[in-house]
Amino acid sequence: MEPYLEHVNITVIDVDEAIRFLQTAMPDWKIRADVSSEESDCRRWVHLGTDTTYLAIEDRGATQKGPHEPYVNPGVNHLGFVVKDVDAVSKRLTDAGYSEGLSSPDNPNRRRIYFFDVEGNEYEFVEYLQSDIASHNNYSDA
Repeated sequence: MEPYLEHVNITVIDVDEAIRFLQTAMPDWKIRADVSSEESDCRRWVHLGTDTTYLAIEDRGATQKGPHEPYVNPGVNHLGFVVKDVDAVSKRLTDAGYSEGLSSPDNPNRRRIYFFDVEGNEYEFVEYLQSDIASHNNYSDA
């Protein structure tokens, strides 16, 4: 089997709000696990996604974001997800009151949108316009 990314683990201030944002963008994503613990440094963790890939979302008691500035300081800048219909994702997120992030230039192989969750984390949603993988990996018109 070829290696693939199974999950990403993120720490958030509000787990339920993170779930709401992600399920607004990707309604088919389900909660795979939801565990709370009073005895642990991790107050609550949720695995949200599909049978093969997910986000591990943790609450460790933080009440505000740290000093990381995306695209400036080392750290995660955004998480990218492949979706079937970028316009549908954009409409759901806009209708739910989320703010758009970066804008993306037109590309013959893909359409991309970026949105922020309420904590200011940025997410990219990409719709590939061609079925062949080579076009997905063509960055000549990045």
